[in-house]
Amino acid sequence: MERLQAVIFDLDGVLADTVHYHFLATKKVADLEGVPFTPEMNEAFQGMSRKHMIKEIVKEAPKTYIESDLDKLAELKNDYYKSYIKRLSSNDILPGMLSFLNELKEADIPMAIASSSSNARTVVVRLEIEHFFQIIINAKSIKKMKPDPEIFLTAADKLKVPYGNCVAIEDSWAGITAIKATPMFSVGIGESPAVREADLHITHTQDLTLKRLRDEFISS
Repeated sequence: MERLQAVIFDLDGVLADTVHYHFLATKKVADLEGVPFTPEMNEAFQGMSRKHMIKEIVKEAPKTYIESDLDKLAELKNDYYKSYIKRLSSNDILPGMLSFLNELKEADIPMAIASSSSNARTVVVRLEIEHFFQIIINAKSIKKMKPDPEIFLTAADKLKVPYGNCVAIEDSWAGITAIKATPMFSVGIGESPAVREADLHITHTQDLTLKRLRDEFISS
């Protein structure tokens, strides 16, 4: 029997063209606090919680922040982000991924979302791809964020598929690190050094097909 029994997706940067919105929302908070925030920093923090990211960037600030301050800034960042994603539509699905989702559905391979974003369901609905996924796990569903593997293990448990029979797809250091802490087959998308450590590295989303995934998975 084929070992590939489920595919678990990160959302931002894998299915959705939303990474820039996260950058813009965080940059607004950083500017308010008078601290730097660059696209490179945004990439480094992908997959981690809002609060962790805020805590890291305000280390450059001249004042001290207590936990309630960090919570307020994290919520402010989320408010900015939610205002940006109101403009999302099916046109914001990354190239080739709708075709890949259809291939998986036609092959009766269950799919799940494992996203650090608390807005994952909203994004999926706006992209009009909700019907592909049996399970959507987000930051509110787990205790430990990426790079801890909890979110991927939880998705597999909900799908009732053995970990070693799952593929998980990511575009960040935190995500790839989380997947590699499990028996799952990892797919890394993008050009950063971290994603090149995945079992299968894909530079562009349109290069990912079910045939290629199966071939790589079976030979692993």
